[in-house]
Amino acid sequence: MPDQVPAGPDRSTLRLALIVGGLVLAVLLGFGLGRLNANGAAAGSPPLAADHTDPPGIGPHSHGSATGADQGAATEPGGLAVSSAGFTLAPLATEFTAGRPGQLQFQVRDVQRRQVTRFAIVHDKPMHLIVVRRDLTGYQHLHPTMAADGTWSVPLTLAQPGLWRAYADFTVVADNGAQTAVTLGTDLVVPGDYQPGALPGPATSTTVEGFTVGYQGTPQAGATVPLTFRVERAGGAASLERYLGAYGHLVALREGDLGYLHVHPETELVDGQIKFWLTTPGPGRYRLYLDFQVDAKVQTAQFTLTVP
Repeated sequence: MPDQVPAGPDRSTLRLALIVGGLVLAVLLGFGLGRLNANGAAAGSPPLAADHTDPPGIGPHSHGSATGADQGAATEPGGLAVSSAGFTLAPLATEFTAGRPGQLQFQVRDVQRRQVTRFAIVHDKPMHLIVVRRDLTGYQHLHPTMAADGTWSVPLTLAQPGLWRAYADFTVVADNGAQTAVTLGTDLVVPGDYQPGALPGPATSTTVEGFTVGYQGTPQAGATVPLTFRVERAGGAASLERYLGAYGHLVALREGDLGYLHVHPETELVDGQIKFWLTTPGPGRYRLYLDFQVDAKVQTAQFTLTVP
């Protein structure tokens, strides 16, 4: 009899082999796509370089949320904690004398307690420092300078006794180029008789140094809505100039916990007005601080806003 030819694999065996092979291929493809997403190639544009400045190049956005999220994200305001996202704000001293010029020095440290020294340039500066007393008076927008060891310094005068809040608003650049936007907060103390001022009532118009500043828009809790600001002086609309890369900067602080939002506008004026997109995380009273520049001088218009 002739030699018997071995039988080939049956259909069920072939089907099983195809299924197993397909699963292996899917796992390998998923791993590869995951690596692309982690590096920012498939999920969108790559991380910004350390010398990135905005705007121009992006739309209106917010800083200050606990996760550094941009406009449109429903997040809590930033500045409520001294540590967040693996970084800690470490002031070298927190006590000041009322009315006496002083120096605020601080470091930003990572989870290994090492001083962070790589920061992205955001709106022309690597560090934005906002200081305000807990009754929402005495607002200052400052820009510290950093020494080689990661220690930031800025001249600071706190006019009145009381508890003050300092917000460090910055973007850290990791070794792989990835960026993390963070806002951390710490209290500063000015000993003396603290007499808190009453928060002014809500208003959509105010005056500052000969300018009349008004806004239109109705913020809603948890929603992103437009706010447009018009700046006028005798003779008509003021000729606004770019300040820190934009026609205006809007800081919003929530009464009570002093939650922080820093909002940047459209890259160009809209009908001669500064247009922001503001997301208020919840109801309450907010104090708005609008920084704008005319004739090379920065002014700050302040408003009280009630969000039902």
